[in-house]
Amino acid sequence: MTIKKTGCCHQLTWGITEIFRQNRYLSTLDIKNTFHIDPETSTKIITGKSLQDANLIKITNMQPEPPGPRRVVSQSSKGGLLTSILLIAVIAMATLQVRAWWINHSNSATKPRAISPRADLGSDEQATIKLFETTSPSVVFITTTNLRRGYFSPNIYKVPRGTGSGFIWDKAGHIVTNFHVIQGADQATVTLWDNSTWEAQVVGTEPDKDIAVLKVQTPMERLNPIRVGESNNLQVGQKALAIGNPFGFDQTLTTGIISALGREIESVTRHPIVGVIQTNAAINPGNSGGPLLDSAGRLIGINTAIFSPTGSNAGIGFAVPVDTVNRIVPQLIEHGKVIKPGMGINPASDSFVTNNLKTSGILVFNVLPGSGAEKAGMQPTRQTANGRTILGDLIKEIDGHEVSNSKDLFRILDKKSVGDTIAVTVYRNGKKKQLNVILGALNK
Repeated sequence: MTIKKTGCCHQLTWGITEIFRQNRYLSTLDIKNTFHIDPETSTKIITGKSLQDANLIKITNMQPEPPGPRRVVSQSSKGGLLTSILLIAVIAMATLQVRAWWINHSNSATKPRAISPRADLGSDEQATIKLFETTSPSVVFITTTNLRRGYFSPNIYKVPRGTGSGFIWDKAGHIVTNFHVIQGADQATVTLWDNSTWEAQVVGTEPDKDIAVLKVQTPMERLNPIRVGESNNLQVGQKALAIGNPFGFDQTLTTGIISALGREIESVTRHPIVGVIQTNAAINPGNSGGPLLDSAGRLIGINTAIFSPTGSNAGIGFAVPVDTVNRIVPQLIEHGKVIKPGMGINPASDSFVTNNLKTSGILVFNVLPGSGAEKAGMQPTRQTANGRTILGDLIKEIDGHEVSNSKDLFRILDKKSVGDTIAVTVYRNGKKKQLNVILGALNK
């Protein structure tokens, strides 16, 4: 039986029409209105209104539309088609759900997190912040350069040499730093807390203690001298803070404690620096010359060296104690050098005493005319007319302290002043003698 579609048949939805066209059959329709049979062709004619109002029409005895050949649709094909339609619908719905979830998730992920409230800063934090705000204007950044002549021109060029730290000593513009920060440099510039830069002149140096004093010509209102403390009453475990310019990062604060006291390190002249403070406050290249502070913001030392196999902070830093600094800096400002006390002798090398004499102590090689040693009757090493060498006095003790080498001598004299009298125990021709020597100025 042939089905003739009339009127509004094409007004069915697009999706159902496409399915019908592809499969060349009409699936289930629910006819609500009547139809009539064409007497000429014996064909059931469905009125347009019936198709328009139909929800789902099921027609039996269905035949394909002319002029195509008849196509037999099996029950399994119908089932496969319905399965495909359902699968496509499920996939579409799942896609919509995933897209909606992704949009919601993306929107929630891009929104700022809510800020959690916090309590006030602790008293220790507030004290540290106040200390930095008060003391950091006293810390300076030092840059050194060398002057070099060009290979192909007579022009003079400035070549960067290094950087370090320092601190303002007084309103006169004196800057204290390490000697090794400026060692070998032709020029030095100082950058203050307000980022103003000033040319600096070297006032004086003390290589044996790794201390140097510079001076800048700057308005007094830019200068904030550091507060000076003391190091003779420090205790292991008390708080220590370092401010400096590690690796060129200016105004850097690190904190720690005093790890040990009374350490000894070697200066650039290989003389011992005694009474050194050990700290675990991070000290790195560039911190040299900067201040080590106590919890009150007072200067207790100059950061001068680190112990590290890699060259960076390993938790062991050293600072020259402020008592030594406070004794040396005024002399450098006044004289440009330190007036050191001495007996007035030239000692033989330690290796000669150890290797040749097979003993320890200080062998007096020469005695300076007019010195305290000469006045006390100390004997130098001398040679007779027939070429025989007579060894001078061998110093074994000073004020009851054993003297094994030149470092022991420097360590003892470092605590003395010009005009002090010391008791020196010597061995002369195998006999023990004691001499009283008045210390004089070695380098006036």
